[in-house]
Amino acid sequence: MTSSGRHITVLVSNDLQHDQRVAKVCDTLLSLGFRITLVGRLLPESKPFERAYEIRRFRLWFQRGALFYAALQLRFFLYLIFKRTDIIVANDLDTLLPAFLVARLRGKDLVYDSHEYFTEAEGLTNRPLPKRVWLAVEAFIFPKLKHVFTVNETIAGIYRALYHVPVHVVRNMPKLQPNRSNLDRAALGLPANKQIILLQGAFIDPDRGGMELAQSMQYVEGALLLIIGSGRDLGNIRAEVARLKLEEKVQFIGKLPYDELKAYTRAADVGVSLDKPLHLNYAYSLPNKLFDYIHAGVPVLVSDLPELRRLVDQYKLGRIARQVTPECIAECLNEMIMSGERAQWKSNALEARETLNWQQESQVIISVYEKLR
Repeated sequence: MTSSGRHITVLVSNDLQHDQRVAKVCDTLLSLGFRITLVGRLLPESKPFERAYEIRRFRLWFQRGALFYAALQLRFFLYLIFKRTDIIVANDLDTLLPAFLVARLRGKDLVYDSHEYFTEAEGLTNRPLPKRVWLAVEAFIFPKLKHVFTVNETIAGIYRALYHVPVHVVRNMPKLQPNRSNLDRAALGLPANKQIILLQGAFIDPDRGGMELAQSMQYVEGALLLIIGSGRDLGNIRAEVARLKLEEKVQFIGKLPYDELKAYTRAADVGVSLDKPLHLNYAYSLPNKLFDYIHAGVPVLVSDLPELRRLVDQYKLGRIARQVTPECIAECLNEMIMSGERAQWKSNALEARETLNWQQESQVIISVYEKLR
């Protein structure tokens, strides 16, 4: 496609390197001929990386809390007010205010991509003041938006009902790539004689089922649980594994680059996603890991949440746990390990990936941005 010459500035509140959704969106926009600047934060642990477009990362004086969010809004506003650009893309509510203000002041196009039900996130539960602030920001801006994306139909329906604006659904799916054969488990340091149960994710936080999954291994034999990623609950899970003397059954691996992570995903026998519906953001979530499991041809065990049930029931991908308790999880895992349906689940997942992929999903993005060229 020929270049339109239009420039897009994409705002993200993280350090950019591991945000696969934003990376895929930027690649799609690049293929449409847009010029791109991706803007985020520079953290103490951030590593340099390169993309096929400009990257800017800002170091802030504060890393969390109200002062962090205030500093983030101010830094992005000051950057945008002088930035030569045509379109501003705000990813999540914590970048929307400076994007909206500058777009209004300078007459620029604005696109909003909500990656979650932000105002019902776990971090805002029982914190009425910051929740009211974010709700006020959302209620002030959202009805004025023309181009909105979010990650699943449940959240889109909530936004449409609240703010009476069109909302497009773009689920965060992997790109469809040739399905490589599984690596020898020995190359990954994994046992060949055990079933591999996998929990992966960048946000293994409280109330996402990691603790109960680890506890369930008391009742599961002939299996190894891999927990790969990062999150605020990992320290507590490690302590519980040590208390229960489950070190031989549970192995922790830190956050990995996406290509390395995929090798472990392909080696798994069961992929797990067990968010609990204690916060509406979790209750309505559709975790990225689920699509990673599907693309690897891995049967899944999920908690009974609307978006997860819809997908697992539609494509017959595995089992749904009635409750997120150690006993119920163990019952499901033991049944799945012994089930004669395993080959069919795997086949169903590999068939589903032909539909559930970024190449298909990005057509929604293309249809919107073609009008902005």
